[in-house]
This record gives sequence, structure tokens and C-alpha cells, in this order.
Amino acid sequence: TLPLVGPAFLLAMLCLQQNHAMAQAVPVRVVSDTSGRWQMLRGGKPYFVNGAGGNQKLELLKASGGNSIRTWGVETAKNDLDAAHKLGLTATIGIWLGHKEHGFRYDDPKAVADQLAKAREAVIKYKDHPALLAWGLGNEMEGDGKDPNVWKAVEEIARMVKQVDPNHPTLTVIAELGADGIKAKQVKELCPSIDVLGVNSYGGAASLATRLKASGWTKPYMVTEFGPNGPWEVGKTSWGAPLEPTSTEKARDYMARYTASVSSQKGWCLGSYVFLWGDKVEGTPTWFGMFLPGTGERLGTVDTMMRVWVGSPSPRPVPEISAVISSAARKEVAPGSRQTVTVSASGSGPLTTRYEIRREMGNHNNHEPGQSASLSSTGIVPSASTPSTEQFFNTPTQTGAYRLFITVHDKNGGAATANIPFFVKS
Repeated sequence: TLPLVGPAFLLAMLCLQQNHAMAQAVPVRVVSDTSGRWQMLRGGKPYFVNGAGGNQKLELLKASGGNSIRTWGVETAKNDLDAAHKLGLTATIGIWLGHKEHGFRYDDPKAVADQLAKAREAVIKYKDHPALLAWGLGNEMEGDGKDPNVWKAVEEIARMVKQVDPNHPTLTVIAELGADGIKAKQVKELCPSIDVLGVNSYGGAASLATRLKASGWTKPYMVTEFGPNGPWEVGKTSWGAPLEPTSTEKARDYMARYTASVSSQKGWCLGSYVFLWGDKVEGTPTWFGMFLPGTGERLGTVDTMMRVWVGSPSPRPVPEISAVISSAARKEVAPGSRQTVTVSASGSGPLTTRYEIRREMGNHNNHEPGQSASLSSTGIVPSASTPSTEQFFNTPTQTGAYRLFITVHDKNGGAATANIPFFVKS
């Protein structure tokens, strides 16, 4: 005879069935047609990645036409996948691989085996989440790209992923292509289990497709990070301070780079993840973030991505800065000296300009997260004002390298940024 079961047991079984139903993976495949054009199919339907790096402001990402996020590690993968799924977004989940410059040794069999085991554990844990789009194996761990041990480890992990999770493609993410395209060549030769090449490209993004073709890469690719010229790619002052573009100039660069190596390359490029959908202190507090730190106000790069994703301009365009003129710009100036600054900006509705002076950051090429901006100097900058009005400020009395940060705000949550470096020398 069958045992009798109570209501509590039946309820538990029902919840178990519902949870199982919710944890069904949506199959994702990368395929090509007879003409050699590639595309991603998610649930059997074409899927082009309109993505952003990071896990912030996902509601705005969705409203702006975005459909996916990219992460760099699995530490918050459950929350990231759940948050994406709630909004109908997908996620490329990164599996962090060791960097040799951080002390990881790809010639150490135990270290490589332990890394493989951790990757396997992550894949087993998250492979059935319905928001999972793909696995991003590593991020810029390859150095100059010449060490075959790195690529052999990547291939071993990619092969494992295909065995454990046949429903999601594999990417590996490299920093640019390397000299003569060596990184793409190495992946092609040593990593046959990689489905898609992810490339992080900044100043070189506009020529990426051309250079990738010259390297002999024939599988599909994604631009896994793109953004403004980095501090390593711009002019510098005589004391070595990199010259940051205005947020308005960055917005124009994002458009040009997206057009050149993403939208014009459909059939080979499977989409992109713009960097960074949030804010980050790197180089300066405003260099890479697409939103203002603290307030979260939108910058021009957000409007750019809305335009390319949706196909129409933002209904509330952010302010634009056309010029910043200052007597201190890129100059050595005396301690406590009086200087001028004039900002030319335009936008919808009344605009307010705010000023801050901060000490120059010490290492402009530090990419690590969690950096803090230097404190702003008080009592030496003008009060908030309207643009196009000449303002006066005093330089700090302590010698050293500084920047005058200028932020133009509107009343609709939009902003524009610029800064000028100067050096206080007695």
C-alpha cells in the first residue's frame, strides 16, 4: 500500500517542482550560416548583445535599450543573475583567472589544477540559471600573450565548461590583440574550445575589426570592454599628468568606436559590453564611469548608448561642454595664486557649474577596483555658477600636481564633466 501524505508534504513537493521549473537553463548557441555569418541564438532566437559592464543601475540599463551585463568574477553571481533575470536581462558571468603580475604561476601544475577545480565548481553551481548567457573565462590574464601555459590552462577550462554545461558558449577576454595580433593567434591555435573571443579595447576600438581580421581570427568576437582613451593612450603634461577628455568628447568617441567595430560588423561581432555602467576611481574619479560618483547623474556616454541601442536620441539629453579655458591649464603656477576659468556649455533648461580641486592621483595606470579619490580642497574654488561666466579660484598653497574638476549639472539628472591639470610650484 502507498503511504499516506499530509498537506505539508504536498506543499513541499509543489515548491520543489516550481523551483526546479524556475531553474531551467535557456540554451544559447553560437552558429554560422553557409555564407560564414555568425550569430548567437538564445532559446532558438537571434540575440545580439547590447550590454554593459557592471551590476549597477540595471533598471536604467533596461530602459536605455540594454539587454545584458558582464561580470568579472563569481563572488556575487547569484545576486547578479537574479537581478538580471528579474528585469529580463542576461549575464555573461566572468570566471576570474590568475594574473602572472599578481603572482599566479601558470607553470605550477597544482595552482592550475586548483584554478580548474574552482571554475568547475562555479559552472556546476550556476549553469542552470535562466539569465546566464555565456561564461567569460578570465580577464586580461594573458600579459603579452606569449606564454603558451596560459592558453593551455584556458583551453582546459573551456573544455571542462563544454562537458559540464553544453548550454552556454565560452569566451575568453583579452586586453587588446597584442603585437602583430599574437593574442588572437594564440587563442586560435591553442584554445579550440573557445567559442567567442572577447576583446577589451579602448583607444584602438575603432580599428579593432580591421586588426582582428589581419590577425587571422575567423570565429566570432565580442567587444567585452570599450570606452574612452585610457590614461595610457592620451597626451600628458610636462610633469606626466594624462589629459582626460571631457565627457562630451568621450560620448563622441563611444559612438565612433561602437559604429566601427560593433554595429557595422554584425555577422562577425556578436555584440558588446560598454565600460563602465557605474562609476569607478581609475586615473581620476571621472575617467571611466558613465555616471557621476555619489549622485549617479547620467553623462553623455549613457545617452550615446541609448541612441545606438534604441535607435533614437535620449528624451532628456545631458549637458554638453564645448570649451574650458583657464589661466592655469597645463601650467606651473605659484602657490595661492589667483587664476581664472571659463566654461562654455549648453543643455536643456537651467545649468549649474560646480568646481573642485583635488590632488593628482599617484598611479594613473592602476586598474584595480576600490581606489579612493583624493580629498577636494576647500575654500579656494568659486561657488556654483552658471556656465560662460569667468570665475576666479586660488591655487593650493602646498606644492604638487592638482586638477580643477568642472561639473555642469542640469535639472533632469544629467551632467557633463571636464578637468584641467596644473602644477603648484614655488
